[in-house]
Amino acid sequence: MKRIALLTSSRADYSLYCPLIKELSQSSDVTLDVIAFGSHLSKKYGYTLELIRKDGLSPVCVETPILGGEPTVISRNIGSTVRIFSSFWAQQTYDLIICLGDRYEMYAAVLASVPYNLPVAHIAGGETTMGAIDEKFRHSLSIFSQLHFTSAEVYKNKVAGIIGSNSGVYNTGSLSIDNLSKLELLTVQEFKQKFDIDLLKPTILVTFHPETVNLKNNSHYLQQLIQCLQQLTDYQIVTTMPNADTMGDMIRRGIRDLSETHAHVIAVENFGTIGYLSCMKHCAMMLGNTSSGFVEAAYFPKYVINIGDRQTGRFVTNNIFNTPIECEAMLFQVRKIQALPPSTAENPYGDGSAARRMSMHILDYLNK
Repeated sequence: MKRIALLTSSRADYSLYCPLIKELSQSSDVTLDVIAFGSHLSKKYGYTLELIRKDGLSPVCVETPILGGEPTVISRNIGSTVRIFSSFWAQQTYDLIICLGDRYEMYAAVLASVPYNLPVAHIAGGETTMGAIDEKFRHSLSIFSQLHFTSAEVYKNKVAGIIGSNSGVYNTGSLSIDNLSKLELLTVQEFKQKFDIDLLKPTILVTFHPETVNLKNNSHYLQQLIQCLQQLTDYQIVTTMPNADTMGDMIRRGIRDLSETHAHVIAVENFGTIGYLSCMKHCAMMLGNTSSGFVEAAYFPKYVINIGDRQTGRFVTNNIFNTPIECEAMLFQVRKIQALPPSTAENPYGDGSAARRMSMHILDYLNK
């Protein structure tokens, strides 16, 4: 029996993992441990460990620091997470570690495994986000890994270039599309009953994360975004909170203050996967700098005003409008989208079978 450690540090990556967890759990050849750490164990970020338990899983909890969003604090957090996971890996025997994405805490947990020579499978490698330091962590995770599962063909080619080989690199498609194709999303009525938000009103779904490369500009960016949202009184603005990034707390406070003084702005800490995707499905458009505006939004498809440089480098479908983080530029794009017919953008991120393909490649690798 082979043992797999699946690393999850946040609600965002856990929601993506769900189809793969289901596939691997059905195999009699492996034992799967869900290793929960990072913001999962933080009340500040919604204590999302409970989301895992509600799915009938018994996660292995590893407490790691996530306090603060300043560069010095994040740097210390990386060091502490490496130290904590170094002890964890020393006490465990795993045949494969599965990781996803580009978060610094994910990087630290995997980095700690390198001296133990533990094989790693990395999901969503090859993607480029020039406005965030996360890109460096993503590409490092690719270098650490033996198996690579990308969300599109262009990213498969990028990973092959990073590691200098095509070996073990597979374009499986995105787990996001698996989720979307199988989830039963909420109707407008069900959404209102659960969250007390009426999506019959024209709604803009906003998710804004700090740009972790251009740190000095984030205060200006937040000011411009707030000015824009203040003027969009013809819409209901539903905002979700940023990740635990550098300067994320500043944005969190700004959004909270805005929602408390403007009735058309609603701040939500954590919708959960079904809630967030249901809001996306029924909203008029999206505004922000989240990766879900690229992958998930292409599935519906939904118009997206992608602001700033955080996601620069990602593959852009024709439902996405790249826009500087300036109030008038964002307002212009809202008015432009108002006049457009519904989007007919094609989804390049797979057919909803990514988890099945990943599971097949993982089992083949472990049975060699």
